[in-house]
Amino acid sequence: MREQKTVVITGASGGIGAAAARRLRADGHEVVIVGRSPAKTRAIAAELSADHVVADYTRLDDVRELAATLASRYPRIDVLANNAGGMFGARVETVDGFEQTFQVNHLAPFLLTNLLQDVLLASGATIIQTSSVAARLFGSIDLSDLDNPRDHTPTKAYGAAKLANILFTRELHNRFHPLGLNAAAFHPGVIASAFAADTSSRAMGFLYNNSFTRRFLGTPASGADQLVWLAETTPGEAWVPGLYYEKRSIAARVNPQSTRDDLARELWERSAAMTGLRS
Repeated sequence: MREQKTVVITGASGGIGAAAARRLRADGHEVVIVGRSPAKTRAIAAELSADHVVADYTRLDDVRELAATLASRYPRIDVLANNAGGMFGARVETVDGFEQTFQVNHLAPFLLTNLLQDVLLASGATIIQTSSVAARLFGSIDLSDLDNPRDHTPTKAYGAAKLANILFTRELHNRFHPLGLNAAAFHPGVIASAFAADTSSRAMGFLYNNSFTRRFLGTPASGADQLVWLAETTPGEAWVPGLYYEKRSIAARVNPQSTRDDLARELWERSAAMTGLRS
């Protein structure tokens, strides 16, 4: 019989997150739905008879409140799936003063994970990052340009943020695997979802928002498969912690920057400074 786990999934009001929540709930796990839209988040939670919390990742104070709420409600969190993210349009700064793509896709989950550190360590938790092949195709981390003030494009910003997810996973593993945490990042595939609904990238808009091309994309259920697999299986047996996965296998082709421990460490330290944490 499968062990019941408490699984927190961000970005779970639709798309891959909602699909993963349905699978995990059907398998008997306690699932916590985290989403930006109050109505959509409540609807998925009601469908699954699950708890929910609303948080807007363009506001880091929302992330701090989310962490406090989760820590107070759940003395044990077995899996934290950092799935929330998206591709946006022209460069926009959040109320916190950071470029929106970088904050929503990287800084917010970085902050949430760190604020939940005590609960996650006590639980021997698995931390899952939804990354993307965009990390390899478009990603480049420039530590002097993390917030994308120079030569911003939607794809450049998104690729860099998804690369940051993989580097965050690497450093999370390096720092906390000896203490019992397990971390992995994965590419869900090219999925027909609403993640690029707000993008001004013509190429991405055509791919994700065109009725003809969408029929050739994967479904949210297929995209959720690896998230569910990583959440339910035993790290060290079914998969190797600290790495980036595609199709349930260690990715064969990666961005060379994603394997650099020095870059992962420096990104962590700069992200900690940006979010007001001690590195």
